[in-house]
This record gives sequence, structure tokens and C-alpha cells, in this order.
Amino acid sequence: MNLQPILGNFALILFVLMVVTGIVWCLDVFVLAKQRRAAADAALAEYDARNAKLTREGIKVDTNGNRAAIEAAHLRQPTWVEYSGSFFPVIALVFILRSFLWEPFKIPSSSMVPTLLVGDLILVNKYTYGIRLPIINKKIIQLNDPQRGDVMVFKYPKDMSQDYIKRVIGVPGDKITYENKRLTVNGKAVDYTPLDDYLDEERPVYHKQFVEKLPGSEHRILNDEPARSFNLDGVENFPNREACDYSYDKFTCIVPAGNYFMMGDNRDNSADSRYWGFVPDKNIVGKAFLVWMNFGDPKRIGGIR
Repeated sequence: MNLQPILGNFALILFVLMVVTGIVWCLDVFVLAKQRRAAADAALAEYDARNAKLTREGIKVDTNGNRAAIEAAHLRQPTWVEYSGSFFPVIALVFILRSFLWEPFKIPSSSMVPTLLVGDLILVNKYTYGIRLPIINKKIIQLNDPQRGDVMVFKYPKDMSQDYIKRVIGVPGDKITYENKRLTVNGKAVDYTPLDDYLDEERPVYHKQFVEKLPGSEHRILNDEPARSFNLDGVENFPNREACDYSYDKFTCIVPAGNYFMMGDNRDNSADSRYWGFVPDKNIVGKAFLVWMNFGDPKRIGGIR
């Protein structure tokens, strides 16, 4: 049995912990606490009866603190019950927050540079694109649809245990053409404004930097001049592959219904929809909206465009 998908699903682990601690908490509130109270009452009654007998016999009884100690001993929760009861509300709160409101992620790669850097800690809005049941990720309430230019977290179509983050380039029905590192959306060429070269401090190398103006969105992207628009040999056989037409340095895709075309901002250093295909709506996790910390560079804190 392969445990990696289970161990990698933090939501599932959190859910199991919430259920287990919740069962223990309910068992204690409705059963065990009453049993402890009854045992304490019986012990106190026995203690009082013994003391009364001793008093009648003229024996002086020292009751300082004994009665309270007996009661406390019988009412004390077992350690496993005490810890479960303490953790349950915390785990439940975390589970609800990260399942329905906001979920934190850490950026592991440079595919979204310059927008997101390695080590950025981000928050993802879980309800922008609709309310989904946790773990199975099934949408139960439709709210908004992803828009071109959104930075979106989703389950990698090739491995649902992995979370990916890219930018939405094409929405259902869009015709996306990428040629000579320039996009055309529905027959209209996207505008690019050159900026100063971007220094990648990890390598270090300089990249050509542009402002890309998608319909309704502007953001920065990087290009490596010597690299081709994409590596044709790296294109996989993915669902709805027939919706795309590839040539040596150009491709055109018509985004199928219920799917999205995603690309990284670091165009020549990103494995994205050019290679492994479209992202189905059922894979969507949420919209990235905030860098809340980068321990190597706290100035990174701020909104995501």
C-alpha cells in the first residue's frame, strides 16, 4: 500500500485528527464526565458516612482538604481525554479556516518569478471560485470563475497529491497562440512593455523582463533570450490534446469547456499547460492573493498581482 498520497494530504490528516479528537470530546462530555461525577459522589458519600460513624464513636476526624482531594481525584480527566478535549477546538478551527476560507502555501520553485519568489509564504482564498467540500474538492456552491491574469493554485493534473501555482492565461473557449514568446488571445496580440533586465540572485543570471498586458490584467514576466518558446520534445500526451496544434516554435490551443490554460511568469523556466495540458475546474484549489511572509526578505509582504 502506497501511503505517500495519504501522508501528503494534510487536509485528510487534519480531518482524521478532528474526527478522532471530536469523538473523544463528545464521549467525555456526554458519558465519561457523568461517570466520573457519579464515582466522585459515591466516594464522597462513603467518606462522609465513615466520618459520621467515627464522630459518633467519639473519634476526632481530620477533614481538612481530604474531601476536596477525593472529589478532585475522581473528577480528574485521563491524560488522553484531557489532551483530546484541548486539541479538538483548535484542530476544528484550523480545519474550517483552511478548508473554506484561507490556506497557506510555501513557494517551492522559481516558475512564478518575478511575481513569487522561492520561500514566499502565501495565502490562498478558498472561496473566491466557489465553496468546495474539503478532501474530495467537490464544488457545492458556484461563486466566481477564474479570470485571465489570476494567480491560481490547483492540483497538478498528472499527480493530484501535488499543488501547483501558475497564472491563468486562457479561460474556457479562448484561443491561445504562443509564438516567439508572445501571446495572442482570441486573435488579439497581447501587448508587452520592456523593463530593466531582472537579476536572478540564485544563479545569478539576468533575464529579459516585460510587463504583459492580458485582457483585464497586467503583470511582469521573464524570458531567456536564447531559449525557444517551448521544448516540443517535452510536450506530453494529455487530455484534450487534440485541441492544440504544435509546431517547432509555435502552438495554438482552444481551451475546452470547464478547463483553464496556465503558464508560469518565468516563461522559460516553467513546466505548465504548454507541456502537460489544461487544468480542469475540479482541480482548482483557490486564488493566491497575499504574500504574508518571506523570512529571507520581509519586504516581500504584500498583495499578489
